[in-house]
Amino acid sequence: MSPLLDAEAGTLFVGGAGQGYATPETLLLKYANRHGLIAGATGTGKTVTLQTLAESLSLAGVPVFLSDIKGDLSGLACAGRSDFKLHDAFETRADQIGCTLSYQSFPVTFWDVWGELGHPVRTTPAEMGPLLLSRLLDLTAAQEGVMNIAFRVADENGLPLLDLKDLQAMLIWVGQNAQDLSLRYGNVSTASVGAIQRALLVLENEGGDRLFGEPALELSDLMRQDASGRGVINILAAERLMNAPKLYATFLLWLLSELFEQLPEVGDPDRPRIAFFFDEAHLLFDDAPKALIDKVERVARLIRSKGVSVWFVSQNPADIPESVLGQLGNRVQHALRSFTAKDQKALRLAAENYRPNPEFDIAEAIQQVGTGEAVTSFLGAKGTPGIAQRTLIRPPFSQLGPIDQATRADILKKSPQGLKYDTTLDRDSAQEILARRTADAAQQAEAEVAKRSDDDLFDMSPGDGHRNARRYEAPKAEKKTTRRSSRSDSVFETFGKSLARQLGTRTGQALVRGVLGSLLKGR
Repeated sequence: MSPLLDAEAGTLFVGGAGQGYATPETLLLKYANRHGLIAGATGTGKTVTLQTLAESLSLAGVPVFLSDIKGDLSGLACAGRSDFKLHDAFETRADQIGCTLSYQSFPVTFWDVWGELGHPVRTTPAEMGPLLLSRLLDLTAAQEGVMNIAFRVADENGLPLLDLKDLQAMLIWVGQNAQDLSLRYGNVSTASVGAIQRALLVLENEGGDRLFGEPALELSDLMRQDASGRGVINILAAERLMNAPKLYATFLLWLLSELFEQLPEVGDPDRPRIAFFFDEAHLLFDDAPKALIDKVERVARLIRSKGVSVWFVSQNPADIPESVLGQLGNRVQHALRSFTAKDQKALRLAAENYRPNPEFDIAEAIQQVGTGEAVTSFLGAKGTPGIAQRTLIRPPFSQLGPIDQATRADILKKSPQGLKYDTTLDRDSAQEILARRTADAAQQAEAEVAKRSDDDLFDMSPGDGHRNARRYEAPKAEKKTTRRSSRSDSVFETFGKSLARQLGTRTGQALVRGVLGSLLKGR
């Protein structure tokens, strides 16, 4: 029987190829970081192939991160059983390809953006950055420009953007100071600010705000091994996340970008440091701007030197842009259907991506392979593409299909990651800082108003009495009556009123000073 992992040769057993499927088809661990593709129509075995590759990489000590679209991959946490309905078929296949069927469970950590089916997985707006956020919110070029300004101003003013409320508060501040900011950074339209706020509100209503916050996910927690040296398989529960495809694609692309930016260069390692599987990979590229596709291509091209193995899983290779597809040296192509002219063209293109095998026609083989069988091509000893082979994929060792909720809850309860991520942390950040600055500014404004009121009191100092004196406002006259005898102003009252009218002039003030001076001399 062929060993699943040949440590000396540095290979993983994938399945049986050649005549009677008796020739081992293997993946060189050294070239696993040259990335890969798993493609095929619905129901042809893509998910099982993904499961078996994750198992093999884990046994080789390579941590794995994958998204679970239907919940089926949660079965990796439990061992397969001999009373399973497909046990006999699996045993027959194992004998046919020369593999020992060794049922076992694998070390698994569950993650979930909503924190329901796994530990909460979060990032911050600052870590995600304006480009990916603009993609997530489907912003126009002008709105993306305003988003970039908001991030730049937050960075320059020491305003951490740690959750969605911080970003919303920052945009309010940008809108209030749009005129000043426009002079330095370019036009800041309040209409663009309003459009971004509406998009953030939609995201919040869809539950996307759960993605942003602290504690943020640390990559080191994804790159772990268990006590026996097996790589931990990180499973992202994506059933609900798939209802927001842009959020799903943006999160996975952010994670890949973080791996690229944070991991050091390791050159050509003997095995990957982590393997990353993109299920429903076409969502990354649907309606994506060219700048984003260029970013994916750049990351895929350069991240292999960081020891990261990236696998794209999709129904058709045509879903992947040519610039990215060219970076995928290891390929597993399950059956494709060709009902339409478009399907036939896609089939021909898929076949052309393989190194020809004189023993069979690749295009025909892609149509004819059955469930669990695929046309494979893995990089050879010198990194050259291997000849295409019709391969019968080995059966999984873990449970095929989802686990029950009680088992999942028990795994989550025992996971050490719960202590770190299950409780939300709300640190002092942009929202709180801006709120304090606003309150301080309001108090300062009130103090200045009060100070001006005190300074405006009547001042009799020579030379500026007129400038500093409070403007005299005569009392409203009472309604006149028809009786003249009602006027009873005395001489002193008349003099007082006249004096009051003159106080607002320099002449009147000089007169008052003269009178007061004479009175003082008389004393």
